[in-house]
Amino acid sequence: MPSEDTSRRRFLMDLFTEAMRSALPEHCLAPHLPPAPKGRLVIFAIGKAAASMAAAAEAHYALTTPGAHIEGIALTRYGHTRPTAHMEVIEASHPVPGAAGVAASERLLALAATLGPDDLALVLLSGGGSALATLPITGVTLADKQALTRALLASGAPIGEINCVRKHLSHIKGGRLAAAIHPARMVSLAISDVAGDDPSVIASGPTVPDPTTREEALTILDRYRIEVAGRVRAALLSAPESPKPGDALFAGSTYQLVASGAYALRAAAKIATVGGYEVVDLGDRVEGEAREVAAAHARLALEAKAAGRRVAILSGGETTVTFAKGVEGGRGGRNQEYALALALALQSAPGIAAIAGDTDGIDGGSGSVDDPAGALILPTTLDRAASLRLDAAASLKCHNSGGFFAALGDLVVTGPSYTNINDFRAILVEGEPA
Repeated sequence: MPSEDTSRRRFLMDLFTEAMRSALPEHCLAPHLPPAPKGRLVIFAIGKAAASMAAAAEAHYALTTPGAHIEGIALTRYGHTRPTAHMEVIEASHPVPGAAGVAASERLLALAATLGPDDLALVLLSGGGSALATLPITGVTLADKQALTRALLASGAPIGEINCVRKHLSHIKGGRLAAAIHPARMVSLAISDVAGDDPSVIASGPTVPDPTTREEALTILDRYRIEVAGRVRAALLSAPESPKPGDALFAGSTYQLVASGAYALRAAAKIATVGGYEVVDLGDRVEGEAREVAAAHARLALEAKAAGRRVAILSGGETTVTFAKGVEGGRGGRNQEYALALALALQSAPGIAAIAGDTDGIDGGSGSVDDPAGALILPTTLDRAASLRLDAAASLKCHNSGGFFAALGDLVVTGPSYTNINDFRAILVEGEPA
């Protein structure tokens, strides 16, 4: 008979796996793909799921329209390549942009310029596109973008605000890819990794109108006290504004969401229900500091236990981790930090276990494909840590959740999932009747 901890681990992993599976392009993309055009079908795939979306699209057209002219570029994160028959796959760095992303972005815009009236631009977007497709505006260097990205990621700013700044420093984001494709027909299909599924935030909205302004971007930098060179501010103020809602270049284009965190929560909820749990779905828009969100979720779990309820508390979205001045941080990402903070808040309460992971398979760390996706906690987590002389509170303080869970063997390691619908969290509560 498997131990109670083993059974809990297995069930939590089943929930996480089902959440990821629901957003795999081979399962969710085909029903939304448009018919092949008379002319060329030119695919622009950008994001962590770019290569897998491109491969799924090629497979669909091979079945429905054999012989269709297909070409294009898939720009994805290092280690996220999938085999394609017609499209070139280019890898670039994430979350901090690199030279490969700049070169690939230039090629994407050059390809857009070749489109004719009978051609169709199929744009396949997924999370991570903001860092991957990077082409700084005049007056801003790649080094400037890299330094600014690091500062934004450490600031605790939500992804919408981070992407607002990115859009106004880019030649490709904030509707500018659509401007390059115009007047050719364009269909955009997206896998969302952002809370609220706002098309202008997913991959920084390269094919949709941008409702934000340069002044808003500068306000965000000031709000988080992010220092930038004077030339960067000057470039922001002098660059042409991004295309806005109502612009004629978007007439005739379409945009469709094919998967999101909400879809994943529904898929996991079915598994939890079959397992005999009452599902408490907190939604896919959970944001905030990882340790604060964990404390709030711990209170919900403890209340459910006290009431004798057997529940699965599910949530998605994207938390943040803010680094205090002078704190370098250890290993780990926001999901591992959430899990460690949750373990501390629960204080080994019996009958409560949880998982937190990033559905792209990589949660922080070095950006390597063997980074963990997240971490598991069990009622025994703190006791096992104490036996190894691991200080959970100290690990949380210095943001070394990855080192903490690695020592316990409680990291969730899946490798790249080839999709991305942001974070998935599940807390299982085995309530006991009073």
